[in-house]
Amino acid sequence: MQKESSSPSINLTAPVPKVGVAVFLLKGKKLLLGRRLSAIGNRTFALPGGHLEFGESFEECAAREVKEETGLDIGNIEYLTVTNNVLLKEVKPIHIVCIFMRAMVADPQQQPLNVEPEKCDGWDWYDWDDLPKPLFGPLENMVQSGFNPFPAS
Repeated sequence: MQKESSSPSINLTAPVPKVGVAVFLLKGKKLLLGRRLSAIGNRTFALPGGHLEFGESFEECAAREVKEETGLDIGNIEYLTVTNNVLLKEVKPIHIVCIFMRAMVADPQQQPLNVEPEKCDGWDWYDWDDLPKPLFGPLENMVQSGFNPFPAS
């Protein structure tokens, strides 16, 4: 006779939340945004970032993603907050747990490059009080909640 397992069954076909890291990259009173060219958040302005890789720290992911997307080196990387985002209105609904980090450009003279033109329409610096529209959903939610990524002076 086979003994029943007391552990819950796992649905291997159910969607699984993804873990992302997004970076508020600051330069003075501006932050870096790019217009997404992907199925998720297409044509919205978003922070640089991407998926956390196995074994990677949040800081390592932030530095890697910013370098891969913009060519910029960053420093003073710090954790800000985490959000839980279920995006049901996308072409393919997705659940993203997003870790938001803050960093500074290592060399203020260095300019962002559009390293992945198939994923982004270009990068530019924007004033926090004059952000472009539309913003990517998780970022828009943070702005609407009153969140401010700039250190208190």
